Amino acid sequence: MPKILQRKRLVPNVHLIEIEAPEIARKCKPGQFVIIMPDEFGERIPLTIGDWDEDKGSVTVVFIVVGTSTHKLSLLEEGDEVPVFVGPLGKVSKIEKFGTVVCSGGCFGISAIYPIARAMKKAGNKVITLLDVKANYLLYWEEKLRAVSDEFFVSARDDFFNCKDYVPDVLKNIVKKEKIDRVVSIGCTYLMYTSSQATRSKGIKTIVSLNPIMVDGTGMCGACRVTVDGKTKFACVDGPDFDGHLVDWEELFARRKSYFDEEIHSLSDWEKKTFP
Repeated sequence: MPKILQRKRLVPNVHLIEIEAPEIARKCKPGQFVIIMPDEFGERIPLTIGDWDEDKGSVTVVFIVVGTSTHKLSLLEEGDEVPVFVGPLGKVSKIEKFGTVVCSGGCFGISAIYPIARAMKKAGNKVITLLDVKANYLLYWEEKLRAVSDEFFVSARDDFFNCKDYVPDVLKNIVKKEKIDRVVSIGCTYLMYTSSQATRSKGIKTIVSLNPIMVDGTGMCGACRVTVDGKTKFACVDGPDFDGHLVDWEELFARRKSYFDEEIHSLSDWEKKTFP
């Protein structure tokens, strides 16, 4: 079974896990994801690939602890094995020389945006990286992202970075100052929605990486269906990248809450059994 090479907490509630998976590492491309199970009783969790090392044969993902399965994942250690680690899945992000590209990320999206920013820079684009955190101590991978960015902005609620505006407001200001040819936004659903709204009036192509509930990741179960431009799409095989101006966000918000109560009960019951 795939072995964990490294698992560490990056910032509160955000963890990194590096897994030995040479065949997956050789095929990884920006924007793709993997599916992992922490144990044989856990659920299949889709996680966007944050980085990979072909020489080392490893794949790195970053996740937040929100339910039972991610809590289990956060307790694994170096040398442990996971029963399921499959990928890379999903379509590759479109990378070409667009001109000036804004790469926006928040929470787990800070890691997910990194391979795209790196590839956009390599393709000859001017890369403006825009990150959103609630406080400065929740920022991670700053050096990695600065290294592939021409300009680097962080919006934090604690004034540490001299900017308390939310990402969409900062994005609006950037758009006013210079010509932006493309925006890529990855993070929570609300961040991607508001970023898409911020660029809509300017007609700037805005790509979002959707993260609906997913089960098999191969288009068979239909759990990850979303509506884009009035048509039913499956995030796992048709995405995860979609045009943010064409997504039915109201439907996506509703479907993201489908199992909210069950998730809370599951985590509560598991914690009672595990930590009596």
